[in-house]
Amino acid sequence: MKKTFNVIIEKDEDGYFIATVPSLKGCHTQAKSLDKLIERTKEAIELCLEVENEFTENEFIGVQRLAVSV
Repeated sequence: MKKTFNVIIEKDEDGYFIATVPSLKGCHTQAKSLDKLIERTKEAIELCLEVENEFTENEFIGVQRLAVSV
């Protein structure tokens, strides 16, 4: 069986790509390249599902960037 997960990808100040899977609590990884990040994210998802075979079924709406004064 295949399941599709939404993944949030960001780039940190050191140049690493960071992936987070919102529907799997604590599921995240990082890598120097996007190709390696995708590979590691798939591995992280599989490991998270092995440990806890539960995930939330949230509907993906989109991403919004907000500016605030700091």
